Amino acid sequence: MKFVDSASIVVQAGDGGNGCVSFRREKYVPKGGPEGGDGGRGGHVWLRTNSHLTTLLDFKYKRKYAAGRGVNGQGARKTGRDGADIVIDVPCGTLVRNAATGEVIADLTGEDQEILIAKGGRGGRGNQHFATPVRQAPRFAEPGHKGEELELEMELKLMADVGLVGFPNAGKSTLISSVSAAKPKIADYPFTTLVPNLGIVRYDEYKSFVMADIPGIIEGASEGRGLGLQFLRHIERTKILVVLIASDSPDIKAEYKTIIAELGKFQKSLLKKPRIAVISKMDIAPEGFKAPSLERGMKAIPISSVSGKGLKELKDRLWKEVSSIEREAVTHEELQG
Repeated sequence: MKFVDSASIVVQAGDGGNGCVSFRREKYVPKGGPEGGDGGRGGHVWLRTNSHLTTLLDFKYKRKYAAGRGVNGQGARKTGRDGADIVIDVPCGTLVRNAATGEVIADLTGEDQEILIAKGGRGGRGNQHFATPVRQAPRFAEPGHKGEELELEMELKLMADVGLVGFPNAGKSTLISSVSAAKPKIADYPFTTLVPNLGIVRYDEYKSFVMADIPGIIEGASEGRGLGLQFLRHIERTKILVVLIASDSPDIKAEYKTIIAELGKFQKSLLKKPRIAVISKMDIAPEGFKAPSLERGMKAIPISSVSGKGLKELKDRLWKEVSSIEREAVTHEELQG
């Protein structure tokens, strides 16, 4: 499936039905009063998150979404039927903006989260509402109100517990394919990965976490070089960053500093996320290779996705970090509640 992480659509809520002009007509009531019913409400447009969706691809083929119009009112004070609502499913992690103003309307991160995005127009009132002692036979009714119409800009930011970042050919795709069921394209040249890949890592029988392989970062990525800004935004929602550097890198420390600098230039808050340094491709490392200290108090974990060396230690560490963050989040919610 093609990965699409931005889209623009137009949503149109339904117009309200018109009010009715009608008078009672009975055999022994020659001058019956007004009895025109109200028009029905126009249909609303809702957005709803769907955990089974991972891309905004559908919105590249259909850009206009319209709800049903309210039915006109009828005689005998009968109100018209409301227009049918429509619900548009989007992936978890979808940011929705008003295209005209740039205002953020919704940040849909929860599962089965629903938001009313465009209200249907109110139905018009029938002539029964306009009778007065002076005007006992009003021959007019109210037209239905227009439904809201909006152009929306949608941006998808992947929801993952762990984000893999590193230079091209650092071994991110090989790692995610080794610890999950994800099957990314893998080749021995830069920028093999042109889209983010998501994989579910099984830690224990009933424990798992989501890992995202973010396409390669290079120096200047925060300014749009390489794949640049196209995929850096997907790192924003990850809980933990795993910085991968290959053992055959000409300067491991310099590469690590470059990656951290690019993350900070893109968004300073990324530097506050917990991060783990990993030295990959240990199966081709020279004999006696020792992983250097990349930050004070941070010991890099050496791994080989080919031989499996260090993968258990890495998964143990990741699960510990993910569990700790989730416990803190639950505690915070309880205190807020």
